[in-house]
Amino acid sequence: MFTKPIPGRMTAAAEGDAVVLLIGMRINHFWGVRHWLPVFAAMPRMLRELSRDRSRGLLGYTLLSGSPRTYYVVQYWESKEKLYAYASAPDMFHRKAWAMINRKEKKSRQHVGLWHETYVVPEGGYESIYADMPAYGLAAATGVLPVERRGRRAADRLAHRSSAE
Repeated sequence: MFTKPIPGRMTAAAEGDAVVLLIGMRINHFWGVRHWLPVFAAMPRMLRELSRDRSRGLLGYTLLSGSPRTYYVVQYWESKEKLYAYASAPDMFHRKAWAMINRKEKKSRQHVGLWHETYVVPEGGYESIYADMPAYGLAAATGVLPVERRGRRAADRLAHRSSAE
């Protein structure tokens, strides 16, 4: 799917703290398909589940590949509380996937690696600029604004506070 670029310089319309989750997997042994394929397939299912229910708090995501072995997702969340709530909700797929992975962990450990990093970035600790780009990353999750609304320089955009608008 081709998304047309937005002409000019834009910035993300994010307000308040930014909650960013990086989560991924590494295929350690390609021939262990039965060990890594269920892990690989779990993430798109969780993303579909979260996309159907926006009240769960996922604002947006980007799927990425670091190499033929590594795959990860950059996720943007409304709050760390909503991220934690999804991760522990008994009615959501994440709990089922984690239980499945933990049951198979001893056999799978050598075949697939898992990782995640969570960052809560306070307002004033992030800024963005997108020049002649479609909405991407944080801007795809929160919307775009002309860069002038937050400042032409990175220092100006970092100084932005929601209450100032």
